[in-house]
Amino acid sequence: MAEERGGARRAGLGMMLAFWVLFIGLGTWWFQGVLEERTNPNAHLVHAVAGDEITLKRNAAGHFVATGRLNGEPVPMLLDTGATYVAVPADLARRLALPRLGEAWFSTANGRVRGRLTRLDEVSLGGFTARDVRGSIGPGLHDDVVLLGMSFLGRFDIRIRGETMTLRLPEGEEG
Repeated sequence: MAEERGGARRAGLGMMLAFWVLFIGLGTWWFQGVLEERTNPNAHLVHAVAGDEITLKRNAAGHFVATGRLNGEPVPMLLDTGATYVAVPADLARRLALPRLGEAWFSTANGRVRGRLTRLDEVSLGGFTARDVRGSIGPGLHDDVVLLGMSFLGRFDIRIRGETMTLRLPEGEEG
């Protein structure tokens, strides 16, 4: 009888342990999704198809972040209307084998930095695609986040209202 109680006790402890492991695992998965949504509320745009416009929401920090594609590879992008070029972190540029087309000085929020110029075969966001886009390779950029500058954004009509940014195709063009 004591052996039966000991076996039942071990089974109960095992089930309780399994419950807590599952509970913590699911909680972590859910919390990670909440954090991702707060950081990149427009991640779904990587799978969007072409339309007449794209509407993005600001993230928790007040920035417009979305997942797009750079030469076919999905990457997080920070939309930056103050940037002249599409700025690519050096590690990502190496991985994508981007050509280095000369050096240049860039004025950034952190001061002047020396970087390299490049050309991107294709940049896509939410079904909008641009080919042969001027870019820069920034040595100070981190985390594989691309700054999506005006060499891409300037090809579209941009409207910012409150918490949303809308990109539209110019009159008479298709995505």
